[in-house]
Amino acid sequence: MKQWKGYEHGINFGGWLSQCEHTVSHYDNFIREEDFAKVKDWGLDHIRIPVDYDLIMDEGDIFRENGFRYLDFAIGECRKNGLNMILDLHRTIGFSFDPAVKENGFFENEQLQELFYRIWEAFAERYGEYDDCVAFELLNEVTDQAYCDAWNRISQTCVSRIRKIAPTVTILIGGYWNNSVEAVRDIAPPQDEHIVYNFHCYEPLLFTHQGAYWISSMDRDFRCPFKQTYAEYAKGSVANLGAAFSASFDRFDPSAVPDESYFETLFADAIAVADERDVPLYCGEYGVINLVAPEETLLWYEAFHKAMKNHGIGSAAWSFRKMDFGIDDPMYDGTRDRLLALIRHEF
Repeated sequence: MKQWKGYEHGINFGGWLSQCEHTVSHYDNFIREEDFAKVKDWGLDHIRIPVDYDLIMDEGDIFRENGFRYLDFAIGECRKNGLNMILDLHRTIGFSFDPAVKENGFFENEQLQELFYRIWEAFAERYGEYDDCVAFELLNEVTDQAYCDAWNRISQTCVSRIRKIAPTVTILIGGYWNNSVEAVRDIAPPQDEHIVYNFHCYEPLLFTHQGAYWISSMDRDFRCPFKQTYAEYAKGSVANLGAAFSASFDRFDPSAVPDESYFETLFADAIAVADERDVPLYCGEYGVINLVAPEETLLWYEAFHKAMKNHGIGSAAWSFRKMDFGIDDPMYDGTRDRLLALIRHEF
């Protein structure tokens, strides 16, 4: 399978310019210059930076010039430290993966789509020249499968408009069900050789999101180990996530427990599609909630990264700091070195 060099071992700067309080104080203090150097010292090669449209566009659809300076800063720090960067539009006008944000109408409204294209044209004009170290991710986690056809049309139009300005910048495109690996087959065929197919992986969700307060059906006190049987995963998923989440375990021996073969099975169809279309595959988010014991998190990371290494799939862990997944947080002080070694595919 075609591989994406330079974007093999990364991390997200989630919560800095997206999913945050959009204030100058927050922007100036959540991520600092030394954090880029730390990522380099960790032996990683790239940073994915989620951005909400609020950073660079106000409610009157006017660009905020002052907001672009944080992206200028990020690109400058990445270049200084020999890191690559993914600029991810995490929320656009009319759409967010988070229903609580109450952004809606994007997939039906041509005016909102036009604003989306304008945002990306602005990014292309400012940052397209850095195509040796910056990639563009069009939109984070399209949700409903019903948006598939509209999203394919929108994404292809957006690629065409970016290409008039930045003909060789790498562009990442993900599918529905929140960038599910199962949706990769339904992503539109790549327009050129500078397209990457993107997915996210938080499977098994019962393990990676156990006790998550933002999942309404989840028992906040629920805890489980990674090495439990698939039958136990199915039962726990029905109780905490709903019956639909248990179906994915039907393909496995109920008495077996997950290891790297679990992820090999999950990724198999997406890998086949990437091979057929000669496009790199990339995982832009993955991780385990900070309610899980670090030693259990290591087991998940090892199984996940062995499968990723087997196929040369690059990835970025969620997340650098806080956001319920922060690898730089104190809880990982005793296991961080081992966790980072797994991210670097050192087993």
